[in-house]
Amino acid sequence: MRRLLTVALSFVLVSVVAQPAAATGGDQPLPGYTIVNPPLAPALVGGKPTKVLQGVHSHAGYIIEVPPRWNGRLAMWAHGYRGDGKVLTVDAPPFGLRQRWLDEGYAWAASSYYSNAYDVRAGVTTTRELATLFGRKVQRPSKVFLAGVSMGGHVIARSLEQYPGFYAGALPMCGVLGDHELFDYFLSYHLAAQALTGIRAYPLPPDYATVVVPRIKEALAGRDGQFKALVATLSGGARPGTEAAYAYWQNFLFGLVTNPAGTSLAENPLQIATNVTTRYRPNSPVDVNATVQRVRAANPVARHTWALTQIPAVQGLPSAPVVSLHGIGDLFVPFSMEQDYRDDAARFGRTHLLVQRAIRTVDHCEFSAAEAGTAWRDLTTWVDRGKRPAGDDVRRTDDPRFGCRFSDRQATGGTRAFFPAC
Repeated sequence: MRRLLTVALSFVLVSVVAQPAAATGGDQPLPGYTIVNPPLAPALVGGKPTKVLQGVHSHAGYIIEVPPRWNGRLAMWAHGYRGDGKVLTVDAPPFGLRQRWLDEGYAWAASSYYSNAYDVRAGVTTTRELATLFGRKVQRPSKVFLAGVSMGGHVIARSLEQYPGFYAGALPMCGVLGDHELFDYFLSYHLAAQALTGIRAYPLPPDYATVVVPRIKEALAGRDGQFKALVATLSGGARPGTEAAYAYWQNFLFGLVTNPAGTSLAENPLQIATNVTTRYRPNSPVDVNATVQRVRAANPVARHTWALTQIPAVQGLPSAPVVSLHGIGDLFVPFSMEQDYRDDAARFGRTHLLVQRAIRTVDHCEFSAAEAGTAWRDLTTWVDRGKRPAGDDVRRTDDPRFGCRFSDRQATGGTRAFFPAC
C-alpha cells in the first residue's frame, strides 16, 4: 500500500510541504547561523574570465558562475554533510567538474543550504530556489542538471521526485540514495557488535564512546571474523576489498553513533532507524538473529511519512536520467545505498533511467577527475541523444573483477592500492 500510494503522492508533495520564506534582496541567514562565502576568483575559459555572482538567497549563501560563451544550460551542485555547526559555507564543484562545465559552456550554481546537520529538505528547496534565482539574474536555462556528493546524493534523489520535469539529468556520487537505510546500517553496526560480544548497551549510555566501545572492541579482537562478514553483508555483500575496507573504517564507525546534542530529526537521525526486520548474515557461530537487540524506530511518523522532512524518504521514482558513482569499499555511505536505490526504482519500473558504476576505492567520495568527467559526459550524451550508457550490475558484487570496468586505471594514491590490479 505504501508503494502504491507513493505514485499518486509524489506529484503533490510540493504543495503540502512548508517552504522556507521567500528571499528578498536583503535576505539573511536564519537566526543562529552565519554565512562564510569569500569571493571566488573567476576562472578562465579560452583566455577570458567567467562572470561570478555571489550573495544570500533563501537564507543560504550561493555562488553562480557563467562562462563567456554560455550554452544556455545550468549545472546545480549539491554539497554533502557539513556537521552540526552554525556556519554555512558554499562549495565549488570538485573532481575537475567546475572547469569542465565552464569549458563545455555550462553555467553552474551552488547553495550552502539554509541549515547544516543532516537536513536534506534544506538542500532540496534551496537548490531549486537558486535555480529559479539564476533565471532572474542571468537568464532562464534551457536545461538544469544536478550533481553532488554524499548527503547531496540524497538531495538529488529526492529533488528528482519533488520536482518531476524540472531537472534534465543527475550525477550523484557516493550518494545516500537509500535514504533511511543509511541510519539502519549505522544502528545495526553497533547492535551486531553488541550481540557478538554480549555487551548490551542500547539506548546508548553517556559513557558509550569512552567506556563501552573500547570494551566491545577488546571483546571482538582476535575473533571478529563473523563481525567482518556481517559488515560486508550489511554494506552491500561480499566484494573485492572488503577486508581492507573493514580495517580502514572500523574505528570511525564505532565513533560515529553517539548521544546527539540536539533533538531535531537532522541533529538526531537515529530516531528513524530500526533493525526490526533486518536479517543478519552470516548467522554463525553466534546466532545473531536470535540474540541481537531489536529496536523500533523511535519516531515512526518521520520514518514513514511521504512529506519532505529533514530526512525524507526516496521512493525510487527518478524523473530524469541518473548516472551514479560509488566506491565499493566505502563503509561510511556504503555501497548498499546503490542496491537499495536500484531495488526501489525496479518496483516502479524506473531502472531504465538509472545507470550505476562501481569504483575501486575505499575512502568516502574518492573519485578521479576522469571518473567524474566520463560519467558527466555519458549523462549529458544520454540526455541529448537518448542513448543509455553502460553501467554495473550492483547486485553482482562477488565477481573478483567487480569495480574494474569504470575505475580510472591511471589514478594512483589514496586507497586504490588496497585492490589488486584490474
